[in-house]
Amino acid sequence: MGIRKKSNKNPPVLSHEFIIQNHADIVSCVAMLFLLGLMFEITSKIAVLFITVQYNVTVTASEGSEETAVNYFHHGLKDMATIFFYMLVAIIMHAIIQEYVLDKINRKMHFSKTKHSKFNESGQLSAFYLFSCAWGASILFSENILSNPVSLWEGYPHTFQMKFYYICQLGYWLHALPELYFQKIKKEDIPRQLVYISLYLVHIAGAYILNLNRLGLVLLVLHYFVELLFHLSRIIYFSNEERQAGFGVWAVLFVLARLLTLSLSVLTVGFGLAGAEQQGLSLSEGNFNVLFIRVTVLAAICTSQAFMMWKFINFQLRRWREHAQTTAIKKKSSSAKGKSRKGQRVERKRS
Repeated sequence: MGIRKKSNKNPPVLSHEFIIQNHADIVSCVAMLFLLGLMFEITSKIAVLFITVQYNVTVTASEGSEETAVNYFHHGLKDMATIFFYMLVAIIMHAIIQEYVLDKINRKMHFSKTKHSKFNESGQLSAFYLFSCAWGASILFSENILSNPVSLWEGYPHTFQMKFYYICQLGYWLHALPELYFQKIKKEDIPRQLVYISLYLVHIAGAYILNLNRLGLVLLVLHYFVELLFHLSRIIYFSNEERQAGFGVWAVLFVLARLLTLSLSVLTVGFGLAGAEQQGLSLSEGNFNVLFIRVTVLAAICTSQAFMMWKFINFQLRRWREHAQTTAIKKKSSSAKGKSRKGQRVERKRS
């Protein structure tokens, strides 16, 4: 993320600089319009589409002699309106974290331009990964997904928590696209960010649409935890460059996470869904359990994991080269200092 320089001059209204400086206030006003729409009967039906979760289905579950109503949620085109609203919320939260937390730390630490942008990126993503990890883990425990692995491929209607989690995830990663403009990202950094934003959107949307929400949640929590460790390690490294132990732990967990992701995906899609009773394609029932879709899902997961491992190997090789260069420079400087000291001693003895 680029460095935003605050100036006392007021830019022209609706100019690029005006929109960038005041984008959080503009987006807050737009979000407030949707909230105000709930107060009036004429506009409440439209506002509800943007704010509340849609496609509610009530199912009666019998537990012994008692019958309880359980609410499930399906997906549809109306979800795009809800995702748009929570994308606005993500932009507002991004601006709050940037202004009241990260900018204050940047002023105290006096980072260089390169470290400044990387620190902002790691700070924003650390906050998001920490929140998503905690929220996702609470859903996994509340719905007993970890204690019952069979649930990864059985019974796919969304619960409220599950659906709202995916809505917020899609809203967050969609908000990252306009943030490339709001944060004045350098042109050379935009392709890299577009790649990983697109990967997140494709995989999260794919799990949501194909009703692979439970498998997707497990893999997201696993991936977010490893990424959280990386960005926390990078923040610690920026404060003190001698503290690099976190990167070693992250490297080990990164490889293990890739192996676990592939194992769970093959177990769920390759074996669980392949042997499930409900086979066939039915859009109305939300059933996409056909061979072509299963192969496509596995191919997409394997490709993304291979791409991440390739990036990881290049990252580690670059770090090792940089470390070797710095150690070589230190050895040369220390040897040069040693020779100069010996020369001074010889001159003193001669004199």
